[in-house]
Amino acid sequence: MVVSTINGTSPLSHSNGTTIPLSTFSRNSFVNVEKGDPVAFRPYWEKVRDECTVEIKGDEWMSYLGDTNNLCWYMVPQMRDAILRLHNVVGNAVTKDKFLVLGTGSSQLYQALLYALSPSESSHRPINVVAAAPYYSEYKDATDILQSRLFQWTGDAALYDKDEPYIEVVTSPNNPDGTLRVPVVNSGVEGKIIYDLAYYWPQYTPITDQLDHDVMVFTFSKCTGHAGSRIGWAFVKDIEVAKKMIRFVQLNSIGVSRESQIRAAKMIGVICDGYKNLKSIESDHLFFDYSKRLMKERWEKFKGAIEKSKVFTLTKYPTSYCHFNKDLSEQYPAFAWLKCLEGIKDGESYLEKLKIRTRGGGRFGVDAKYVRVSMIGTEDEFIELCTRLSNAKRE
Repeated sequence: MVVSTINGTSPLSHSNGTTIPLSTFSRNSFVNVEKGDPVAFRPYWEKVRDECTVEIKGDEWMSYLGDTNNLCWYMVPQMRDAILRLHNVVGNAVTKDKFLVLGTGSSQLYQALLYALSPSESSHRPINVVAAAPYYSEYKDATDILQSRLFQWTGDAALYDKDEPYIEVVTSPNNPDGTLRVPVVNSGVEGKIIYDLAYYWPQYTPITDQLDHDVMVFTFSKCTGHAGSRIGWAFVKDIEVAKKMIRFVQLNSIGVSRESQIRAAKMIGVICDGYKNLKSIESDHLFFDYSKRLMKERWEKFKGAIEKSKVFTLTKYPTSYCHFNKDLSEQYPAFAWLKCLEGIKDGESYLEKLKIRTRGGGRFGVDAKYVRVSMIGTEDEFIELCTRLSNAKRE
């Protein structure tokens, strides 16, 4: 049973020294931390809003075409240059000798890759698609919704034992649990690997290596918080795979919005300019410094709330050297992965009683005693989340 005292009269103090401010939520309202809407970084962008202003006149960016000299013909040069510059600043991926493919978010690129990596239509069996559990909850639906004869969702990569072709999706850091991942399939057949690196940015995890894989997918949404722009990109080693991906995007959406590309390029430029002018800019105006500090503060407060409640346990993360920040750092994932203590069978239902909406373990291919909680929502949502968790008690 859970009892909770919501909206106390004074800020909550925890044993780890953190304090939760007073909440502005009403007693009967729900706190929705089920979604992964990355609006936590909005205060930073409010500070630099004038630097990010983009003017697009009525006669500009009317064509389908972005750059006909580029393999990815719908990508404008400003977008290409901004992406390459960003990875050069952060140092999280090798971009040389790879083809850059732009998509309407990484979700479109995921389906484009399934199409591009699958055998030809003449093959009599669809290729199996797997990911190690707990895996991102949307992989299954995004794979199955097309009802394709080319590929099919097969589940947990750790359990895959067929001597048949497969595509393994490796999300690192992982959504939902934030762990760093490598391929796990043990099969006599060589598979194809998609590295989903949506969260391999300095605010979430130390940049330990400049990754160099055949297929690497990134998203503007989780990098900067601008999910509404719907921009994602992939670095692909094989030109034939890149061509098939571009063909998929062409048939699916005839490219990617030029307006979104121009805005995204501008935002990325503001980030990179900050690190170019380190000596003359305050740390609050350095995006990754600001966002990492915010994530660290949230995680410290969240850990305090979990310790006080004694209802859940949290995933523990190692400390690693970050080549971007040049220091030892912990991970501060975009999601918290909670495990209910003994006697609680369904974490999502348990938190629903506290009017906290979450996403249960079953959606991620594991037991219902696990639950995912977003750490990247608004500040008001986060404060109320910690308040309710702090006051949750087992009886």
